[in-house]
Amino acid sequence: MTAPYFFGYGSLVNTATHSYGGAQPARLRGWRRAWVHTSLREVAFLSAVPCDDSEIDGLIAEVPGADWAALDEREFAYERLPAADRVQHGLAGSPEISVYAVPAEKQKGVSERHPVLLSYLDVVFQGYLHVFGTEGLKGFIETTDGWDSPILDDRAAPRYPRHQAITAAERKMFDDLIDSTGARRIVCKA
Repeated sequence: MTAPYFFGYGSLVNTATHSYGGAQPARLRGWRRAWVHTSLREVAFLSAVPCDDSEIDGLIAEVPGADWAALDEREFAYERLPAADRVQHGLAGSPEISVYAVPAEKQKGVSERHPVLLSYLDVVFQGYLHVFGTEGLKGFIETTDGWDSPILDDRAAPRYPRHQAITAAERKMFDDLIDSTGARRIVCKA
């Protein structure tokens, strides 16, 4: 029996944040990304949202033995949804593939009280850069809604538990991309 797969479109694209095997690029049809907040988490993060006219790049990776427990815990504010019929991939056959999304009725507005963490965004950008290159980063920006959300600059003391070190070149590239969106940064209070 073939292991099921998940489709990751945010931090799960950065394989330094997990140990799921068989990771490879894929594309999800009929969805976009959006910055959302839910009462289940303190800060905003990415969710997939249905959108008939959109496609997003991401990664699929195996969930060994269909043991979803650890991934469900990591993605606890999301619902796991079947997506095999919407994912383009290079695998043989038709494996089970799921995507995590915050239900629309649980989404709340992003605010200064519940901002996007820059340490999280750095992880996402780094993953997309390593897998899809600079064009993939630009595609990520174009297929993500909510860039008017405040971004908390927590790089000096990262709050995202799976934060990764970034190079000076990555930092400049990521900062330039953020600036291109018109996003507003807020300073992390000590």
